[in-house]
Amino acid sequence: MKTKKGSDFSGVRLRRLRKTAAIRDLFQETHVSVKDLIAPIFVEEGLKKPQEIGSMPDIRRLPLSDLAGEIEELSDLGVKSAILFGLPAEKDGKGSAAFDDRGIVQKSVETVRKHFGEKIAIITDVCLCQYTSHGHCGIVVNGKIDNDSSAATLGRVAVSQARAGADIVAPSAMMDGQVQAIRSALDDAGFSDTAIMSYSSKQASPLFAPFRDAAHSTPEFGDRRTYQMPFTNTRESMREIESDIAEGADAIIIKPAIPNLDLIYQASRATNLPICAYSVSGEYALVKAAALEGWVEEDAVMAEFLTGIKRAGADMMITYHAKRMARLLSE
Repeated sequence: MKTKKGSDFSGVRLRRLRKTAAIRDLFQETHVSVKDLIAPIFVEEGLKKPQEIGSMPDIRRLPLSDLAGEIEELSDLGVKSAILFGLPAEKDGKGSAAFDDRGIVQKSVETVRKHFGEKIAIITDVCLCQYTSHGHCGIVVNGKIDNDSSAATLGRVAVSQARAGADIVAPSAMMDGQVQAIRSALDDAGFSDTAIMSYSSKQASPLFAPFRDAAHSTPEFGDRRTYQMPFTNTRESMREIESDIAEGADAIIIKPAIPNLDLIYQASRATNLPICAYSVSGEYALVKAAALEGWVEEDAVMAEFLTGIKRAGADMMITYHAKRMARLLSE
């Protein structure tokens, strides 16, 4: 057909479906639900009151005594899942506090379970970086990360967390064979119902910097590029995902989220396993810093980023925006 000015026109007017807010809502294709959100929580042993984290405005390290209140606030907002990160009072070369049955994460799990029963899905991070004196995610032998002893230690950590009551353990150390080692350890200890949500593609990203500030986990020497992935390699990422699935992972995590929307999409097409995207500390900090300067509108950017992650194929998202997004969704 022709327009009045004589130019070619197909007759399709997509703007008809954008005319009003009610129509836009009706035809919205991607929906972020409060049920998609997983809140990361830092609990520090020996802390007397909450501590602000300079590089992550509005995020705090909590004393154990404040954990139940934090979970209750999340629950009231509809957020029913949390991933716990522990900061021990003492560290050593073997990360012993990570598998101590009276460790800070274990006590945190017990606290949440005591106050909330099965109303909250409790996820625990299985790694050694917060617990080792050298800050690496595995056991150091002769100046290098020893993969196999590290994987075995991660199995001990997972069993200890499951014994405390964790529903899901999330190994993030990026050791080869860690999922198999953890699955075997859990099953041998009688925790066959404890799920594994593995950090299958965790890249060596500069966007992790605020987390290391929050968790006191900057490596004492070197870096983590011998075990975390290069962000340039999509095929290698898919191999890591396939390997974790073969070893018994129940769900996979891709981290960071925004730089990896293509990988989230590919993984969602290649597997039927649930996919969790971790929108990391640096992604959060970038939005907060720009918002504090008045350069962007925080809620709008937050909502667009999280919707983009969901649109790419993520089933759920670990995000430091969990509370703020939950409030926005309730409006």
